[in-house]
Amino acid sequence: MASSIGQPKAEALTELLLTMFRSNNATLAWGDRIVSPLGLTSARWQILGAIVMADRKQPVAWLARDLGANRQNVQRIVNDLQKDGLVSFEPNPHHKRAQLVVLTAKGRQTYEAAMDLYNPLVEELAESLPPEDVQAAQRVLSALRTKLETSTAQ
Repeated sequence: MASSIGQPKAEALTELLLTMFRSNNATLAWGDRIVSPLGLTSARWQILGAIVMADRKQPVAWLARDLGANRQNVQRIVNDLQKDGLVSFEPNPHHKRAQLVVLTAKGRQTYEAAMDLYNPLVEELAESLPPEDVQAAQRVLSALRTKLETSTAQ
């Protein structure tokens, strides 16, 4: 990433972005280690979670939108999850081609097992972080995400 042009705000944001990229990579590797005994990756776990958290059955495009992810990548992972018996497809009454993605019993058990592995580890991580710092980080990252999603800059 190129150096900012000497503006303190831009330099600080550049440092935050670099830290965010590194943190994202570390988070994905951490997640992979947690769920690998279940045959999952962080990406597969994330999609299972999006299905669980959705208020209704959704097609792949909606899951991708909710995750802020590329639809083709989500489709590939959902297809893999279907081959492993973790999700199935149901007809979508509103769209013939965009089937709804549904968690199977095996998928729900696998997701719950992943959360059972995750919960004590995240609690351990949280012990060293003041809640007000976590909340401040959440606010900053949410504001940054909103700006990036609505930005017209290329």
